[in-house]
Amino acid sequence: MLDTGLHVVTGAAGFIGSAFVGKLNAMGIERILLVDDLGTSTKWKNLCGKIFVDYMHKDQFRSYLTNGRFANQIRSITHMGACSTTTEPNVEYLMQNNFRYSCELAEYALKHNIRFIYASSAATYGDGSLGFIDSDEATRKLKPLNAYGFSKQAFDLWGLSTGATQKMVGLKFFNVYGPNEYHKGPQRSVLHQAYQQIKTTGSVQLFKSYNPKYRHGEQCRDFVYIKDCLNVMWHFLAKSDACGIFNLGTGRAQTWNEHIGAIFAALGIKPSINYIDIPENIRDHYQYFTQAETQKLLQAIPGFCFTEPAAAIRDYVVNYLEAKEAII
Repeated sequence: MLDTGLHVVTGAAGFIGSAFVGKLNAMGIERILLVDDLGTSTKWKNLCGKIFVDYMHKDQFRSYLTNGRFANQIRSITHMGACSTTTEPNVEYLMQNNFRYSCELAEYALKHNIRFIYASSAATYGDGSLGFIDSDEATRKLKPLNAYGFSKQAFDLWGLSTGATQKMVGLKFFNVYGPNEYHKGPQRSVLHQAYQQIKTTGSVQLFKSYNPKYRHGEQCRDFVYIKDCLNVMWHFLAKSDACGIFNLGTGRAQTWNEHIGAIFAALGIKPSINYIDIPENIRDHYQYFTQAETQKLLQAIPGFCFTEPAAAIRDYVVNYLEAKEAII
């Protein structure tokens, strides 16, 4: 049973953050402090119906930590607050927002014996040539392909070099999809974008392959349903004191064609796919294959099973997308 103290979720209005707030509420946790930077985004809608005690802008939260405002109150920090735009060109912004901010929160959590769970990313694996192994030794060797991945890798390396990863949990999210991602624009999952294309045009556009090893639409990704992610996060928060950096993917790579086909099947429509050129600005660092090594995660959560892809996609389409984009 979780302590009745305060549980902080950063990035609380974002995709994974808001869904986890919903998970906490479902598990009876209501003493939640939401931390985010809402700005003019519509992501505030993800917080509708959620129960929490307060909301703070992230800069205010950082200031309050510095002056001791929350002394002996916080029991956990689930840090999902980061710029998740994989094409963001401002590296200094990414390092301040994704790296330095994370360091500050982790240092505070470790100093005050607060459970700290943070979002890393499969983008740290780069082109995948070094595999998708989440061991500490393998993590030290990774070479991300974009600045976003570099900012995430920098914090993973900070945790390893300081020994912090022995006292906290890092989750390398693979391709997450599901409810609450509606506000993300071009950063929405391909599944959400494909659904909207189908409803509008009856067809889906997918990127062509520029790699001779893959035919068009046969690029493979490890897609993981948000509900599975929430169950993993809850386990690390409430049921386990395990620490370290863990892959959060299914361990099963499937093609774009298979996943898009599952959307058509859920809608009862014959598949129609057109292949288009990959934009030049991302063509050179496009990932053709991702597949999480899950042994470390499954050792930490014995008996855990990921939802069958077709069943997860059907749940997303039928119970959320077709239901006017209901949220978790």
